[in-house]
Amino acid sequence: MNLVKLKEAEAAFLARYPDGFADPAIAPIMKKHNVGKLSEFARANLRKADFNRPEHIAETLVRIVSRSSMVSMFEKPKFRDFVRALNSHEKEYLAFAFEKRLHGRNKRAGFEETLGIMAQHKIAKWPIVSAVPFYYAPSKEAFVKPTTAKRIIAYLEVEDMQYKPGPSWEFYRAYVRLLDQVKKEVHPSIATNYAALSGFLMSTT
Repeated sequence: MNLVKLKEAEAAFLARYPDGFADPAIAPIMKKHNVGKLSEFARANLRKADFNRPEHIAETLVRIVSRSSMVSMFEKPKFRDFVRALNSHEKEYLAFAFEKRLHGRNKRAGFEETLGIMAQHKIAKWPIVSAVPFYYAPSKEAFVKPTTAKRIIAYLEVEDMQYKPGPSWEFYRAYVRLLDQVKKEVHPSIATNYAALSGFLMSTT
């Protein structure tokens, strides 16, 4: 990672927004994305105890993706239709996979199981795969938007990472590690969560 370019980006961002993401000038953007309220909703409705109600989980997933400002308007109805077309057994499987992803010890297994069922229905896109985990734990999970990820990797000159359109656990973990490295190097006011970090880098590159 090119630390010089990262520090240049940090300086440029703080010159525009001295208080980082708490700066009044950036408030309209923060309000538009509304990460806080959607995260509260996700944590309130995706508790471990909730996963014995697959129908509830299915509708919660639809509501989170539908309300996300970071998921495209083309992907939202596809995800909604995919979830609502599942039969009861398929919804149980989907809920079980998300339980592993959010609460299990083997998060990779949860990732690959959710990816597998989405791939069968041809909706396994990065924003869909990463949205729910991000809103559930925004300081630990990353939202992967293809254009943003590619630009960040290129700007920071990360030589050992190559973006691929097909979601994979290997790339996801590498991307989270990259954002974690960025978080350690920049001011806390621009590192409130991984989407904020991505937004900061996107706005300055």
